[in-house]
Amino acid sequence: MSIIALERNYPSIFAAPVIRAVDTAIFSLRYFTRCMACGFCNDQCCSYGVDIDLANMERLRSLGPSFETFAGVPQAEWFTPEIVADAEFPSGRHGRTRAVDGKCVFADRKGRGCKIHAYCLEKDLDYHLYKPMVSTLFPLTFEHGVLVPSPEVVDGSLVCSGDGPPVYEGMRDEVAHYFGGELVAKLDALNAKLLCIERNETLESTLPLREGRKI
Repeated sequence: MSIIALERNYPSIFAAPVIRAVDTAIFSLRYFTRCMACGFCNDQCCSYGVDIDLANMERLRSLGPSFETFAGVPQAEWFTPEIVADAEFPSGRHGRTRAVDGKCVFADRKGRGCKIHAYCLEKDLDYHLYKPMVSTLFPLTFEHGVLVPSPEVVDGSLVCSGDGPPVYEGMRDEVAHYFGGELVAKLDALNAKLLCIERNETLESTLPLREGRKI
């Protein structure tokens, strides 16, 4: 796979992160996209805490007792104490959700999925404002301005990796929401070009050798 620079920068709707390039592995690495239809992973991707923008933390706190009761965890126990400076996050800083007994503090331990996401759906709120961007994009992520597959899908440790649509296809709508339709159009065109090259190379490899043809 390779890193391809884009013709211009694509900032998120929050101004950061800014996407400047793409790792072509997002078009080929695959995973089981229909998360809530999965019956074998036990929400493995929720096994750890997740980096969350500082302003995002405050938006969650602003939901007050209603969300605190829904989450089933006291607000004081939601996040680890460390705050990290990171220009790729909208606030320039991020915290991290706690992991308790091998699960993110916001994982639904009696059911499936993320309680932030579930609460937003129940209350008709835009989950993009409350759920960490890193979680929403997973197993796609951003790293030094590059749109890349998450490490867990690269090394195969994600239990649902390898089967299903490509990472980009699964997260295409979320990329459009955060970074806009123009970036998606560019990525669609790049994906189509790479698929065409792959098909031509496959076709050539199956053709019989003829006089004058070089390999």
